[in-house]
Amino acid sequence: MRKSLLCAALLSAAASLSVSADPVDITHDQNLWMNVSSFGEAHWLGGEIHLLSSDNWFLLTKKRYRDFTLELEVIVPEVEGEFINSGIIFRAQTEYSADIESQFAFGYQAEVDPSDRRWSGGLYEQATPRQWLFPAHAERSAPGDHLKENYSPDWTEEKATAFKAGQWNHYKISARGPDIKIWVNDVLTTHVKDTHLSEGFIGIQHHGSQGFAQRGDTAYTVKFRNISIEEH
Repeated sequence: MRKSLLCAALLSAAASLSVSADPVDITHDQNLWMNVSSFGEAHWLGGEIHLLSSDNWFLLTKKRYRDFTLELEVIVPEVEGEFINSGIIFRAQTEYSADIESQFAFGYQAEVDPSDRRWSGGLYEQATPRQWLFPAHAERSAPGDHLKENYSPDWTEEKATAFKAGQWNHYKISARGPDIKIWVNDVLTTHVKDTHLSEGFIGIQHHGSQGFAQRGDTAYTVKFRNISIEEH
């Protein structure tokens, strides 16, 4: 009897453990994605997703995710006369805005920032008053009580130079409960404990281009590939 009870207890304990699913590549199946906005275009070409938009826009997954590890590669074009910005949103929510007559996304965002500021791999909260969670912005940071801990609070030269402009860059994002980590090309750029958002959509961003909006110029395309998600 004692042996049977021990076996039952072990089986129950094993069943209660969280088991990670195998990583799923979501790059190629258009049915896994949705465009909730009235602007922005996504094109599936040669194993890549190409994004163009006239305004700040996200292509979102149809599925909502809680705890996960996301990996992908992104390249942002180097073009004259216009700065092209991008990012990866996660635990995102959507809401209708009368100003743009469309849905928009808000949530955590891993930055793709090829500007002179060099904050690629930083953590921003898109479309909320919190804005920059890390690094801290002099005027646009209001993390509040939800930001419990920053385990790597310095924005070092190693972090600033991890992103390579004009090249494919590998991003890894881990979200397990309030523990959030971002790597750029294997450099841990962000590690925080934040309790604001626990689940939501994942999405990829085109921040908008005047050249595309005014002339339909496709030189401002942001490209993503090898997008895989492992749920925990």
